[in-house]
Amino acid sequence: MEKKLLIKIEDIKPSRPDFRVIGIFNPGVIRFNHKIIMLARVAEARINDDDAHIIIPMYRDRDYSFLKIASDDPNFDFSDCRVIRNHEQNYLSSISHFRVGYSNDGIHFKFDEAPILPSSIYEEYGIEDPRITFINNRYYITYTAVSTHGINVALMVTDDFKTFEHLGNIFPFDNKDCVIFPQKIGDYYYAYHRPSKSDFGKLDIWLARSTNLIHWGEHKVMPEARTSYGNNVRFGAGAVPFLTTRGWVIIYHCADKKHHYHLTAMLVNKDDPSKVLMKSKAPLIEPSEPYDKNGFVPEVIFTCGLINDEKGICVYYGAGDQQIASCRLTYEELFANMEAVV
Repeated sequence: MEKKLLIKIEDIKPSRPDFRVIGIFNPGVIRFNHKIIMLARVAEARINDDDAHIIIPMYRDRDYSFLKIASDDPNFDFSDCRVIRNHEQNYLSSISHFRVGYSNDGIHFKFDEAPILPSSIYEEYGIEDPRITFINNRYYITYTAVSTHGINVALMVTDDFKTFEHLGNIFPFDNKDCVIFPQKIGDYYYAYHRPSKSDFGKLDIWLARSTNLIHWGEHKVMPEARTSYGNNVRFGAGAVPFLTTRGWVIIYHCADKKHHYHLTAMLVNKDDPSKVLMKSKAPLIEPSEPYDKNGFVPEVIFTCGLINDEKGICVYYGAGDQQIASCRLTYEELFANMEAVV
């Protein structure tokens, strides 16, 4: 297993002169035209020299607007650096968009300066965590759309990573962490997703299927994806699944009550992705380096994409919600981390 820090926040120019980049992380990756494409989430905050106020960025009617809140306002909870909470409405302290990066070797990336911006009322707080699936000679991108209307899973498609067609929301709120399998299984497309809010249910991975990639149904919870080790309370799909001779491999994330994230893995039946055959008996990739343990949110490793070949896999991940790193594993290391589900 070999980790490498690839992209730092200073490697990315802000999209506006009055913004500063506070993170580039959680990228989707895929091969395209003999290169590796990276679609990275870039989080920005408004430059603010006024300690007495917090400035909240939003994207409405194809332009940015800003809300100013007194930093000592007793009606707001400022304890989480990511979310400003109020009994009526929560806000994000930053706003995210996507940038496209290109690489010949999977290590050195050059990014377009032009951002892919939010595009609808469901994205006024930004767009996050893209996953890229190649289906029917097109590139389908699931992502998280955040707004006053909740957290939604949205879908867009591209042929060239220059122009993008937005297909709208494909799951009702609150939902996130959606990955689409890269081929039909039987007569259906399959996706994993994660409903995020309930007074009763747990934060588990769910399975859905579709005939057209837009309308999804026949939802099933995947309790077998829960790990048997540690005190993990939150599970969500990570990178797009890939097929091996043993079945589909899924690299996904776990988090504990302290919001510490690591990556784990499971193997599911090639003909029925609801059937878990093997899963990790210990964390597969966990925070170990300074860039994993520190950052905007410490102790976070979160993946949206990987590249695999005959030698093994390279997992690209967000480190500390601030930078992008990679971890290379052999198939021997991957399967040695798993045990059979009985």
